[in-house]
Amino acid sequence: MTMTMTSLPERVGRRCQDALNSLHSTVYFAPDLEVQLADHSIDDPMAVYLAGRSAALGPVGSGVVTAAFYGFKHELIARHIPRVWAQVSPGAVLEMRLRAADATLRRHLGEAVTGPEMAEAAELALRAARAGDRAGRPLYSAHADQPVPEEPHLVLWYAATLLREHRGDCHIAALQNAELGGLDALVSHSASSSGMPKEIVMSKRGWTEEDWAGAQDRLRARGLMDAEGHLTTAGVELREDIEAETDRLDRAPYETLGLADVTRLTELVGAFAATAAATGAFPAELLQIFARR
Repeated sequence: MTMTMTSLPERVGRRCQDALNSLHSTVYFAPDLEVQLADHSIDDPMAVYLAGRSAALGPVGSGVVTAAFYGFKHELIARHIPRVWAQVSPGAVLEMRLRAADATLRRHLGEAVTGPEMAEAAELALRAARAGDRAGRPLYSAHADQPVPEEPHLVLWYAATLLREHRGDCHIAALQNAELGGLDALVSHSASSSGMPKEIVMSKRGWTEEDWAGAQDRLRARGLMDAEGHLTTAGVELREDIEAETDRLDRAPYETLGLADVTRLTELVGAFAATAAATGAFPAELLQIFARR
């Protein structure tokens, strides 16, 4: 893969993004959006997730969401999209999602939502988020079109959402360059030291045991996985190359801040995420993954 020089030390942006993504993801494990969408007869947890995350794209069909999300089985997405848009508009979902983020952060962070550290983190994160590149980044671009909230804790969550989707869009480009389709990427990541357990991935993405076994066979044919389902040396190296390429493509927001401000943002948001974790914002299996980073 072609690499270019960056002004930041290796993985500095990635560590900042890890902290931001942890804070952003609190909304996925909270009941608030699900409760609001239940009033519109949307009560399937996967429908709630798909509606919340894809609403910024507008009332699109299942094909667009499958392309943008990359690692989900199309049939799972088509079960819910575009049907949900007949029950509630994307604009209404975006408003509900912001209210859910507000309730979630207030519940887990308490008085910190109005503190000076929150305002500082919000300013830094928004500056970084505005430096992202829209070209070839559909989810980032769609969320960047949304209005910036007024309260600092929601500004931070909004910026964390943009930065999360910016890296995600960059990651998809890196996966495609490595010729890893959505499922093959999931299977190889699950087999890595930082990957999500297979059972969680399968239950959330719609894949079957047969699908999973087929992906393992494809990875073995490329010399990336051994007979026991572990990554080979070549597989580990490919995953490392993909993350490094993602870092390269995702570097603009963090280079805009510079090392001192990126380090400060990582410190601030890491503390907020740790507080959220201590107050029960994340399931136990996710905390174990955080601990391995």
